[in-house]
Amino acid sequence: MNSTVGSGSGVTVRRLLLGSQLRRLREAQGVSREDAGYEIRASESKIGRMELGRVSFKERDVADLLTLYGVSDPKQRGELLGMVRIANAVPWWHDYTDVVPAWFQSYLGFEEAADRICAYEVQFVPGLLQTEEYARAVIRLGSQSAPEGEIERRVEVRMRRQRLLTGEQAPRLAMVIDEAALRRPCGGPEVMRGQLLHLLELAERPGIELQVMPLGSAGLRAESGTFSLLGFREPDLADVVYLEQFTTALYLDRPREVAEYRDTLGRLREDSLSPESSRELLSRMLQEA
Repeated sequence: MNSTVGSGSGVTVRRLLLGSQLRRLREAQGVSREDAGYEIRASESKIGRMELGRVSFKERDVADLLTLYGVSDPKQRGELLGMVRIANAVPWWHDYTDVVPAWFQSYLGFEEAADRICAYEVQFVPGLLQTEEYARAVIRLGSQSAPEGEIERRVEVRMRRQRLLTGEQAPRLAMVIDEAALRRPCGGPEVMRGQLLHLLELAERPGIELQVMPLGSAGLRAESGTFSLLGFREPDLADVVYLEQFTTALYLDRPREVAEYRDTLGRLREDSLSPESSRELLSRMLQEA
């Protein structure tokens, strides 16, 4: 694997890539996690967390591990040590830690680095596709006791996330939205008209595919809740399924689990209106709004 990482990759993914490189080098030399930990004056579990990308890296520790693993080539060492500085970069959401919980920060890292983002949304328009007014209405609905300043900062985060859609490495999107989410009034008629118009505009962009699961569709809708499936450019990184809950989230990356959600998404797309018919439905709903 090429050890350099593109500038569009999220901090979370950079740490994962560096961790996977260190694990591969350690295993190739037959070094145990316990011995590796001893080398950097740390525990076996610390090495495990490093290899899983769950902690920040110290350049001195990585340099000592590379020596232990027999990495003497200056170019290879330089690339890997350069990854330490990238992996420890402060992400943009660091300024919003007062309104972005730790369990969601991992998702932001995955989202920023994703090459493909697929999702099925039941209750609301997906966050990446929301207008500012709609986002404000949704956030206020879920946080009725929150101060106005907190709501506005959360709206800022949602709008900041959307910048990746216009970047040079914008991910491909495949979104299935339940029709009930589009008919659920959030913020009043004017806000909904603006949101529907925005979806129609997004649906015309290359790389964005929107499908609507029509009302009355039986079966799969009832057994599958909202989820997202993210894929990455880096071949060493497995696809990740994101399941958001009320106060936490689950991240699934075991191949069998990911495959089940991928199959489910495929069936959801088959049962949904085609992208063309979905645009026609959105146009009718806009006229009715």
